[in-house]
Amino acid sequence: MDNIITISDNDDREFWCRILYRIAVPVLSNMSKGMLRKNMSVEYSHIWDGRNKQVAYMECFGRLMAGLAPWLSLDDDNTSESELRQELKGWALQSYANAVDPDNPDCLLWEGELQPLVDAAYLAHSFLRGYERLWLPLAPRTKQHYIERFKRLRQITPPYNNWLMFPAIIETFLLVAGEAYDLYRITLAVNKMEEWYVGDGWYSDGAHFAFDYYSSYVIHPMYVECLETLTEFLSPSYRFLYEKALKRMQRYGCILERLISPEGYFPIVGRSATYRTAVFQPLAMLALNEELPQSLPCGQVRAALTAVFKKMFDGTQNFTPEEYLTLGVNGYQPHIVDYYTNTGSLYITSLSFLPLGLSASHSFWTSPAEPWTSQKVWSGVDTGIDRKLI
Repeated sequence: MDNIITISDNDDREFWCRILYRIAVPVLSNMSKGMLRKNMSVEYSHIWDGRNKQVAYMECFGRLMAGLAPWLSLDDDNTSESELRQELKGWALQSYANAVDPDNPDCLLWEGELQPLVDAAYLAHSFLRGYERLWLPLAPRTKQHYIERFKRLRQITPPYNNWLMFPAIIETFLLVAGEAYDLYRITLAVNKMEEWYVGDGWYSDGAHFAFDYYSSYVIHPMYVECLETLTEFLSPSYRFLYEKALKRMQRYGCILERLISPEGYFPIVGRSATYRTAVFQPLAMLALNEELPQSLPCGQVRAALTAVFKKMFDGTQNFTPEEYLTLGVNGYQPHIVDYYTNTGSLYITSLSFLPLGLSASHSFWTSPAEPWTSQKVWSGVDTGIDRKLI
C-alpha cells in the first residue's frame, strides 16, 4: 500500500486517497468477481437481534458506494490517482451488476427483512451522487433490476424516525431516472423532518430527541439531497424548504467542526458509534457542494478532517489482517457495538470522504491548512462568539 499512490505535493489529498482506496479494495475487488460472500470476514454484534445475517453484504456495498461515488465520478486523467479511480470504478460497475444478478453468488438480499430498505437507500444515494459515471453506464438489464427492486421496497413500512428518509431518497432517485415515483413517500419524510427539527441545526430522530449523530448519518444529507432534487426536477416551490434545510446543515457543520479537538478527536456519544467518521458527512457534503459557510474556510475544514482521519486510520488498529474494518470505534471494541451492527455496517465511514469528488486543483485541496476552531481557542486565539441559528 505504501507506494501505490504518488499524486502531487498535496499530502492531505494523497492521504485521503490512500485511506479510501484501502477501505474500498477488499470489498470491490472481491464483489466484482462474485466472491465477497466467500472471502469477506464478517463479524456480528454479540447482542445480534436475529435478523438474516446476509444483510451484512448489502450494508457493506451500499454504504461504501454512497461515499465513494463522488471520487469515482471525476474525469480521468494521466495521474496515478486516476489509475486508482479507474480500477475502483471498473470493480464498482461490475459489483453493481452482480448485486442484482440472481445468478451471481454476490446477489444481495433485497427481500424478507426491513434492513434492505436502509442500504438500498444508500445505493440510490450513490446513483444520485454519481449519476453519469455510475448509473448511466450500467447495462439496461441491470438498471431494470434496480428499478424493480427499488419499487418492491415500497412494501416496507418504515419506522417513524430517520428511516423515513430511506424511501424518500429512493423515490427521489426514481424521479431523476425518469421512472414512476411515489411522491407521498417523499412528502411524508419532508413533513416529518420539518416537524422533528428541534433548532440550531439539530433534528430529533423521531418524536423524542436523543443526543446522537443520526443528523449526520442520515437526516441532513438525505433531506438536503431530496429537496435540492425536487427543486430542480419537480417544482421551484421546493426552493424555500431546500434553502432552509441547507442553512440548518451549514449550522450543524459549524458545530461538527467545533467538536474536533485540537488533537483530532471527537466525542463518542449515542448509538452507532462504530460508524466512525461518518459523523462528519454533513461537513464533507458541504465541502463537496461548495456550500461551506464563510466561517469555515476550506483549509480549516480540510485540516480538521485530516487530523481526524489520521487519528482513526493512520495505523492498523481499525483493519483486520484481511484489511476489512474492525468492529469498534478505534480498534477492536466488540462491546461498543449495537445489536444491529456487523462488519458491513462499518463502511458507512466512507461518507466522510466526499470532498475527494472535488478536483485536486480545487481550493479545498490547494488552500493552506489553517488551525480549526478548537485549536485556535485552546491556543489563546480570540475567535469570537459562536452564534446559534435563529
